[in-house]
Amino acid sequence: MPLTYKSVPAIEKCFAILDLLSKTEKPLGISDISRQLSLNKSTVFNMVYTLVDLDVLDDLGGGKFGFGHHLYKLGNTAGKRSELIQIVHPYLEIINQETKLSAFLGIRSGLHTVLIDKADKAHGIRLSSEIGMQMPLLGGVGIKAMLSLLSQPLVEELIGNTKLVRYAPNSITDKSAYLEAIDKVRREGIAFDREEYMEGLMAVGVPVRTHNRRIQAAIWVVGLMRQLSEEAVLNLSNLLKEIANKINLQME
Repeated sequence: MPLTYKSVPAIEKCFAILDLLSKTEKPLGISDISRQLSLNKSTVFNMVYTLVDLDVLDDLGGGKFGFGHHLYKLGNTAGKRSELIQIVHPYLEIINQETKLSAFLGIRSGLHTVLIDKADKAHGIRLSSEIGMQMPLLGGVGIKAMLSLLSQPLVEELIGNTKLVRYAPNSITDKSAYLEAIDKVRREGIAFDREEYMEGLMAVGVPVRTHNRRIQAAIWVVGLMRQLSEEAVLNLSNLLKEIANKINLQME
């Protein structure tokens, strides 16, 4: 006979908020959540900002909220969170072994990248990051690759009035130029970062498709500029495109 218990309304409401965000492509604000769930606005306000403090939700600015990096970290720990990780991880290992460079898998959270898996066995110089790490707003090659999976009008809307930050010498700070860079990734299927996010580093990435169209993902490789000749970049680009195609077929 099952144990009797008293349901906790606050937990039910928190999960209702998370469920709503999971079903919505665009980030939502307090008023949006309150209206769609028929909850008191002050209740939503307190719950949302508690979840932000816990890094379960991310304050994206402009009064909008999306999933935070701690949620993805918990998901990863809870059993290789999704089919996506199970499918992609062996390919990260292949990339790491063949290129001797660190390979990463990330998903989009607003205009940030959340790292959810990696293969970074050291082969000389080791460049790595921790799973669950959230990269800064529009920072790195991953977000470029992931935004290319969205339509250009939606990308323009998402970026909106966002200020493009200069992280390194070649950071793109002009919005029109950044949008063109995203469109180029969309056309060519490959993204590059030549000292745009970190000085002295280069990254090459590709978007990958998931079963859930609300989740945009990408894999990328990072190396020192001096490690990656033009020939090496071409070979790496071809390898990543080939692997992305294989992943996409498995995710269909």
